[in-house]
Amino acid sequence: MADFTVGLLAWAVPALVVFGVTAIAIIAIGWAVRAARRSPRARAAAGQQRARAGATLVQLDDAVDELDLEVGLSGALYGGGAPASLRRARLTAQHVRDESFEEYRLISAPDAVPAEIRRVSARIQQRSSEALTTITAARAEHARWVQTNVSAAAQLAAARQRLDALAASMGDPAALVAELSARFAEDEWMGASRAARAAEDHAEEAERSLALAARTVDDPSRSALADLATAERALRRAEAEARTMEETHRLVMQAAQAVPGELAAARTALRQAFVTREQLDPADAARLGAELRSIDGELTGLEADAARRPTRTIDRIARLRDRLDLALGDARTAQQRIRGARTALPGTLAAARNAVAHAESSVSHTRASADARSRLVSAQRELASARQAQDPVEALDAARRAMRDAEDAQALADFDRLGGR
Repeated sequence: MADFTVGLLAWAVPALVVFGVTAIAIIAIGWAVRAARRSPRARAAAGQQRARAGATLVQLDDAVDELDLEVGLSGALYGGGAPASLRRARLTAQHVRDESFEEYRLISAPDAVPAEIRRVSARIQQRSSEALTTITAARAEHARWVQTNVSAAAQLAAARQRLDALAASMGDPAALVAELSARFAEDEWMGASRAARAAEDHAEEAERSLALAARTVDDPSRSALADLATAERALRRAEAEARTMEETHRLVMQAAQAVPGELAAARTALRQAFVTREQLDPADAARLGAELRSIDGELTGLEADAARRPTRTIDRIARLRDRLDLALGDARTAQQRIRGARTALPGTLAAARNAVAHAESSVSHTRASADARSRLVSAQRELASARQAQDPVEALDAARRAMRDAEDAQALADFDRLGGR
């Protein structure tokens, strides 16, 4: 029996040593491979591939915006008789763009793994390139159809009709800006003023280009297409600036109407918070009381200039309500949280709409990066979720996320505008 035990040990010990060393080697190799895949070099390489995918995605986003306008104009000018390839290409490209922006946002997170970044970036780049190819083919087909079926004279007449309609819809931009400047501080109406000036400048550019096209439209030896294309681009920019001007005016006026109610709701929420404070332990009550007094002081400071700066006031109140919720934490009951969310939601939604509008303006006026655009897409999605949510607490959380994403988008777009990239 002793001999058997000795023999068994003589066989088992070397085997265990071999298996143990092999297991350690496998673990070491696995760790080394994992470390290499997450190394700074691997992360830098993945970042470069992500940047290339982002650049292609930006091209696709710009192409989709152009295609949206082209599809709308085709339906308005040619009565739906143009090929359907533009509309099909738009639907495909929009779907690819939206999915790609969501994937791009996920691989932009600090904890994203380099291997996953490379894999998703390759997919984004491939799908975006395919969508761009589809758009190019559809636009070429549409251009051939227009050249065959629509005369330059007809295009000239349609463009002039749109220019007249734009002038009628804009009315007197100076009067609109004057109305805002008489009531509100400069930072409230400056955006509307810039958009009004830009809309008028682009409309004048379109008028000049149409005048040049009119001189050559009946001359078979000369082509009016270049002047018509210039006029079309100027018209699109004028229409976009006119929409920005009107939206800015609407947001300021709505904020002015909402300010008194938002201030009153914030005061009510603050009083309820002081009541909740009385039910807490002394240490927690002291900490909460200090924060409540700070919020109360900032709210009092807002009231002095609220009438002159309504959108700024609505935005600050929304942030103070966020601070108030954080300060209260779990001290409130579920019913109190729902009641507080209901009263905070209208002002926070208004602040989120304003933040998204500013971000949209910054992104559209800048050669914005994919990071800025993906944040804007996220902000727009969160704002839509806030509007649709039935639960006021969920809606409030979504509106606050929309504000944060919109602020990030605007900051990134401003960074791009200043040449940060």
